[in-house]
Amino acid sequence: MRGFTSAMRELTRYPSALLGSAIIALLLGVAVYAVVTLPYNEAIRLWRGGESVWIEHPRNAQPRWVNLFRTQKLPETIVLDSQAGTVQKTTAPISDAMTDVTLSFVFDYPYDAFPQDLAVFFQATFAEKRPHVDLTWFTPDGREIRLGDFAVQGSETYYITQDEKLQRRLRGQPPLEALFGDPNAVTPTPLKGRYELRAAGLVFEEKATLDGKFVLYGQVDGLAGTDHRRRDLMVALLWGTPIALSFGLLAAVGITISTLVIAAVGVWFGGLIDATIQRITEVNLILPVLPVLIMIGTFYSRSIWVMLSSVILLSIFGGGIKSYRALFLQVKESSYIEAAKAYGAGNFRVIFLYMIPRIIPILIPQFVVLIPSFVFLEATLSLLELGDPVLPTWGKVLSEARTNGALYQGYYYWMLEPAALLMVTGLGFAMVGFAMDRIFNPRLRGR
Repeated sequence: MRGFTSAMRELTRYPSALLGSAIIALLLGVAVYAVVTLPYNEAIRLWRGGESVWIEHPRNAQPRWVNLFRTQKLPETIVLDSQAGTVQKTTAPISDAMTDVTLSFVFDYPYDAFPQDLAVFFQATFAEKRPHVDLTWFTPDGREIRLGDFAVQGSETYYITQDEKLQRRLRGQPPLEALFGDPNAVTPTPLKGRYELRAAGLVFEEKATLDGKFVLYGQVDGLAGTDHRRRDLMVALLWGTPIALSFGLLAAVGITISTLVIAAVGVWFGGLIDATIQRITEVNLILPVLPVLIMIGTFYSRSIWVMLSSVILLSIFGGGIKSYRALFLQVKESSYIEAAKAYGAGNFRVIFLYMIPRIIPILIPQFVVLIPSFVFLEATLSLLELGDPVLPTWGKVLSEARTNGALYQGYYYWMLEPAALLMVTGLGFAMVGFAMDRIFNPRLRGR
C-alpha cells in the first residue's frame, strides 16, 4: 500500500498524467451530472420520443455556440407561449356568448439569416362551436401582411411555409423571405427589428378558451445542435458518457480479473489444468471477436448487457493468458513462495495472497489503457447498427449521422461531437496509462 501511494505521488511529476487525469475526472463529472440531472427513464423517453416530444426544436440545427465564431449571426429558436405568460393576451366581451381574444406574439429579430420555419400551435376548449382565428404579420418597417384565417378544432397547428394559399398570395415568393426580407435589398436579406404576429380570435361560447404558442425555428439550437428528428444531441452526448465509461470499465475489470485468476491457477497447478487452459486459449485466439459479436447482435440480442457479457467471455482466454503465465512462472519460483508452502499455506491462499498481488502493479497501466479500447468497441458496434436499440450512446449518434449523410449535407457537428468525445476519452486514459507504465515498469523508469 505504501509503494502504491508513493507511485501515485510520483505520477504527479508527469504533465501528461496530470492532463490525462483531468480529462478522466471531467468525464466522470459529466457522467455523474447526466445521471443526476437526467434520470434514466427520462433520457430514454426523450431519445426515443418522436416529434411530439421535440416539437419546439428545429431539424438539423447547429449548436448555438457557432454564433461566437461568425460575423453573420444565425437565428436562434424563439418560443412564445400564452399559457406561460410570455404573450400579451387580451379578451374583450362582444356579447353574452361571444368574446374577442387577441394574442400578440412580439419578438426582436437581430439575426443575419432567415429562420427555418414559423409555426403557431393553438389550444382551444369549446362545447360545440369552434373558435375562429385571423393571423396578421407586422414587420419593423410598418408593413402588415395577412397570413390567413381558420377555425381551431381543439389542437391546431399552423406552419407558415406549408400554407399554399399564402404562397399564392405572395406570388411565388418564399414565405420566410416575404415576411422577414428587407423590401429595399437587392438580394434576400433579413430586416432586423421588432416583429409581431397577431392572432385575432373569436370564441362563441361563454366558457370557451383560446391559447397559442408561437415557435420560430432557428438555424442554431442548444449546446450540441439537433438531428433529423429534432432531438437535442446533448441528451445522447451526456448519457453516452456514463454508458461508455461503464461498458469500458466493466469489460476491463471482468476480463483482467478473470484472465489473471485463470493464468495463476494454471501455473500453480500445472499439468493437465495448465495444458487445458493453454489449448483453450490457442483455440480462442483464432476466433475473430468482432464477427462473433456481429452474429450475436444479428441473430440473438443487441442488448448492451448481452454484448458486454459476450465481450468478456470471448476475451477471457485471450493473449493476456500467455503474458500472465510468463510472469507467474517467474513468481512461482520465488523464495517467498517456497516459504509460504513450507509453513503450510493452502493452494488458493498462495494464488490470491502471494502470486496475484505480486504482478498487480505491472498490470495497472495495461488495465487503464484497456478501458478505452472497449469504449471504442461499444461505439463500433453501435456504428454497425448492432448497439443497444434503446440507449442513447456516442456510437448511436455516429451511426445515425452516417446513415443520414451528415457530412454530405454539411452537418459536421453531428458527427464531430461524438467522435471528439471518443478521441478525448482515449487520449485521457492513454496519457495516464503510459505514465503509469513508466512508474511501475522497472525497465522504463530511467527513460
